[in-house]
Amino acid sequence: MALMKFDELYPNYRDTSSDSFDIDDLKQFSVYADGNDKVGSVSDILVDTADGRIRYFVVDTGFWVFGKKVLLPVGRASIDYNDKRIYVNSMTKQQVEDLPNFDELDKVDYDYEEQVRNVYRPAGFIPAATTNQTVDRDHYQYNQDADLYDLSDRNHQGLKLYEERLLADKKRQKTGEVSIGKHVETVTARATVPVEKERVVIERSAPTQTSPVNAGEAFHDQQVAHVDVYEETPDIRKEAFVREEVRVRKEVEQDTVTAEETIRREELDINTQGRPTVKR
Repeated sequence: MALMKFDELYPNYRDTSSDSFDIDDLKQFSVYADGNDKVGSVSDILVDTADGRIRYFVVDTGFWVFGKKVLLPVGRASIDYNDKRIYVNSMTKQQVEDLPNFDELDKVDYDYEEQVRNVYRPAGFIPAATTNQTVDRDHYQYNQDADLYDLSDRNHQGLKLYEERLLADKKRQKTGEVSIGKHVETVTARATVPVEKERVVIERSAPTQTSPVNAGEAFHDQQVAHVDVYEETPDIRKEAFVREEVRVRKEVEQDTVTAEETIRREELDINTQGRPTVKR
């Protein structure tokens, strides 16, 4: 059986876990023995690489047994998540002194674990033999010491308290559309253009001189005075020009929609009989 430290086996646990309680937080729990004596605190968690189950808590005994770290099988632990404590069933200071010191994980082999198990096993206990009749690290199964490695249901009974949560989400849906086009309308337009017209004015008057003229100069037939007469006429035509440009775009407006719903939540009811000591 290969053991690894929890944070080395699952280095990205905190990034991927969605549980409200992080198992790695157990490393902050205090450890108490019989008589409510504080043994120390959890400094590491050892996990079985074969199935990912927690097998040991590494307990730093602090001043209880100065400077010593020992292994605590999880089956001997009763975890109080509210008070962040771990209570050890039937643990004495003598047991801690008898346990081998935990320095490096590489030193934890079958013989080392057997020293640990023998301290916690009841007197006269004989582990179940494997099918090969060989009790060694290659064939040993932790279920042979179920009371050491299985979390006790009696010590970890609990209820799940549920609550409803109002989850707000949004979806995009089509609410309409806008199309633009054009059509031709006709109107009557008027344009005023001033024009000039020439007219011929013939004026006749008596001469101011009455002296005779040369007969050769007078009495000529077919003598004509010619005058060209002009007038302006309006030149009205139609041409097309760009009157207006139209562009279509969209703008997004932000709005906040508030919804209210009645949600339910379960609260814990504690009923006791007699005078038990209850830690909340």
